[in-house]
Amino acid sequence: MENPFPEDVYLKRTVKRKNDIRGYYFRDQTAIIHSMAFRRLKNKTQVFFAPENDHVCTRIEHVLHVATVAATICKGLNEAGWKLDTELAYAIGLGHDLGHTPFGHSGESILNQLLLPEGFKHEINSYRVVEFIANAGKGLNLTYAVKDGIINHNGEKFEENNIEPRREFVDLNTIHDRNYFPCTYEGCIIRFADKIAYLGRDIEDAITAKFISEKDIPDIIRKKIGTRNGEIINHLALDLVSNSKKKNKIGFSDPMHELIKELGKFNYDKIYRHPEMLIYEKMGQNIIKELFEHFSQLYLEFGHNYKEYQTRTLTIDKMFGTFLEHLEDRYKQEGNVPNRIVTDYIAGMTDPFALDAMQQIKIPRPINFNKF
Repeated sequence: MENPFPEDVYLKRTVKRKNDIRGYYFRDQTAIIHSMAFRRLKNKTQVFFAPENDHVCTRIEHVLHVATVAATICKGLNEAGWKLDTELAYAIGLGHDLGHTPFGHSGESILNQLLLPEGFKHEINSYRVVEFIANAGKGLNLTYAVKDGIINHNGEKFEENNIEPRREFVDLNTIHDRNYFPCTYEGCIIRFADKIAYLGRDIEDAITAKFISEKDIPDIIRKKIGTRNGEIINHLALDLVSNSKKKNKIGFSDPMHELIKELGKFNYDKIYRHPEMLIYEKMGQNIIKELFEHFSQLYLEFGHNYKEYQTRTLTIDKMFGTFLEHLEDRYKQEGNVPNRIVTDYIAGMTDPFALDAMQQIKIPRPINFNKF
């Protein structure tokens, strides 16, 4: 199977750039990996907040899992005669969560309430990061195919199955919801690789955290696809390849799709809605809400008077001023919307930075009696 558009559509960049030895999509991979947004993923929550165990998955590990799973699926389909680009799939996987908030989906949920009227969706924000925010407002200048896969990567819909690329060209700047499919098979694969990557890993981490034990996993899941991350990934990826090559669409077999819905329900009921998780979720949301109010008030007071921010006592206030200065042109183009500006700043924070910002706001530093 081949993608519906001519190749030059997929390879187009916002700013023309001569191709080099890396090729188009490998170049996009390197641009993503070298970005500040990618580096911050190592300290952003995937599911479990601020894990002290080094073996518990963080957001950066998740995107690497998604990238490798997607590339593997492409390889499997190529053996069946498809013509998929593993470097494209890998690039989308690396970049798909660059716009995710601190504190995982609880952070996304509260920003969705605070950023009115349009709300907040991490897929849309990931596109915003790579196109407008990264590199001090210059963006990463990625190819259309990679950006399209990023903005349309939604892996939360368990009910969807057997999808294929959309066939109409869309200006990505006009996408503000989750109603679009990607325009490449590689992008469609990412939507499934996202599920494959987090379902099994979240179970493994939940067992480590003693939220659940293996015996809690439904019998049919244990018997059919396993209890460990490696087993689950293997069964799901092989089924996806086998079913997709028969139907020329990306999707699981009907029996496997039912199992995945069952597994997703189990994860939501026993892990994501676990009483201890809900406590941390509420705490994370309260922190983001406090930060939003603080920076909104600060911006209302100083606006784009960057020197004023540097007179503030708190380090985070000074950094907010520097952030505004770097993105001055972007925000002028958008009409300097306060909610949008504050959301960009908070969404880019890591979990530890958000916690430190909260501490600076709420806990005064001790008076220094050794100044002289």
